Amino acid sequence: MAVAGEMSGVRRGDAPATPRVSSEWVVTSGVVTFVAWLTLIPLGFLVWQSFMTPQTAARAQQFTLANYIEAYTSPETFSLFVNSVQFASGTAVFALVLGTLLAWMSERTNTPFKSVFYATSIIPLVVPGILFVVSWIMLASPKIGLFNLILRNLFDTDYTFFDVYSMSGMIVVDGLHYAPIAFLLMTAAFRSMDPSLEESALMSGASTLQIAWRITLRLAWPAVAASFLILFIRSIESFEVPALLGLPVGIQVFTSSIYDAIHRYPSNVGLASAYALTLLVITSGGIWFQARIGSQGNKYSTVTGKGFRPRVIDLGRWRYVTAAIFLLYALFAIAMPFFILVWSSLQRFYSVPSWAALKNVTLRSYQSIISYPNVSGAVWNSMVLSLSSATLVMLLTAVLAWIVLRTRIRGRWMLDNMASLPMVMPGLVLGLAIMICYLTVGGGIYGTIWILLIAYVTRFLPYGMRYNTTSMLQIHKELEESAAMSGASWLQSFWHIVLPLLKPGLLAGWIYVVVVSVRELSSSILLYSPGSEVVSVIIWELWQNGQYVELSAFGVMLIATLFVFTLVAQAIGRRYGIKET
Repeated sequence: MAVAGEMSGVRRGDAPATPRVSSEWVVTSGVVTFVAWLTLIPLGFLVWQSFMTPQTAARAQQFTLANYIEAYTSPETFSLFVNSVQFASGTAVFALVLGTLLAWMSERTNTPFKSVFYATSIIPLVVPGILFVVSWIMLASPKIGLFNLILRNLFDTDYTFFDVYSMSGMIVVDGLHYAPIAFLLMTAAFRSMDPSLEESALMSGASTLQIAWRITLRLAWPAVAASFLILFIRSIESFEVPALLGLPVGIQVFTSSIYDAIHRYPSNVGLASAYALTLLVITSGGIWFQARIGSQGNKYSTVTGKGFRPRVIDLGRWRYVTAAIFLLYALFAIAMPFFILVWSSLQRFYSVPSWAALKNVTLRSYQSIISYPNVSGAVWNSMVLSLSSATLVMLLTAVLAWIVLRTRIRGRWMLDNMASLPMVMPGLVLGLAIMICYLTVGGGIYGTIWILLIAYVTRFLPYGMRYNTTSMLQIHKELEESAAMSGASWLQSFWHIVLPLLKPGLLAGWIYVVVVSVRELSSSILLYSPGSEVVSVIIWELWQNGQYVELSAFGVMLIATLFVFTLVAQAIGRRYGIKET
């Protein structure tokens, strides 16, 4: 009750506390309790399970250190660690270099068609990761890959030019998929940077490369470091690439080992939990370093109260080279992956594109996937889960953001950290924690669509918190104080004043969560059951069953739907004044 008194004191000044329970206390306390349950309890069960033996019909669970002994004394664990760090670091470096180069060309040079490229940069982010990996298997597989076959015929050799089933192949595929993240992050950094230092260097005779290397990148160092850490964390929690490209050739990382430990017979959830905690420590370290870098960013500030006009560098004839780089990236990251999926979807069985194969073009795979068992249910489940999770995430984090920014509760900063905790939990780890939690607690949730909703809401809480906190900072508390003086209750002022003013951030965050929840596979793969499949799981099952043309048809329809949804959502966003936050 002391918490309620503090919050009421902030809003109503010296007004005497009322003995009755206020809507403010009920809503805020309920939201805090619910979010604490979502984020803290599953983590506790994950830690607990890592110290327990498997339960059998003849023997109950017992405390043990065997899971950690097996995990950390096995020679395979060192290989897991090396592979995971090598894969994540390589992917982060590749995506960062490529994304930074594209961002620099887009914001700092007179490269032709750069506005068109910026508009299409979001497309790879819309494509589900598993579909992107499958398309690259069709493009760069050693035996059936389109690129290898073309080059072998061209040079009359049996040499394998591209091997997607290798560590370098894994890095390139994941790096191409995540490069747009680096592009968007670095674009924002370059766009807000005062170009006066670059112009001074240019007038002093420095070349374009010298300016980019010695001035532009050094001024953007906080954004570069933060982008690397974000990409590292996203890569080390990646599941699709290690599972589809690494496991077939014996390249295991922590995510694939967690999946393998759960799906082996008999299942070893304790060992999977021990691996998961190791992965959790690695991602937590990355988040900590990112926060440290962010706190030192003022040393690199170049935006002051003085206005500046962004200017671009005239590349002369080299602008055609940079335009070619744009086109090559669009070709390899957008056009070719989508083309190969469309081609595969039009075949009776998968065959490499050729003039002879044109005779086999058919729409049978689209007819098959429409009548495929569980597809309609999976589409419905994904639609319900994406819309419901996005709505719940944005409403819950709106209340949390209000508590953090509008009250003086001691320790309110812990609420922000609590809502951001899922950010350090890879999707597979989060799915494992939730699975253990609700198998232990019971309640009839496990095996239903409700456990997927809980997983999605938990996983995307940090994104909702980011959007709502940014928007809440722009709303002055005088509006709420005026409503309170006019007799409005806390619930009335929050519903009729705060939420409408949060609309741009709410809608932007809602759109983002809808799109990424439809793509989500890593947590879904551990929590679905017959009847609660989602579209990403259906794609996974089609791949496991070898139904490549049906998978391609389903993928083409899904990508087209998500792309149209994104365009419509952006149009609606522009109408309501949504800004990037």
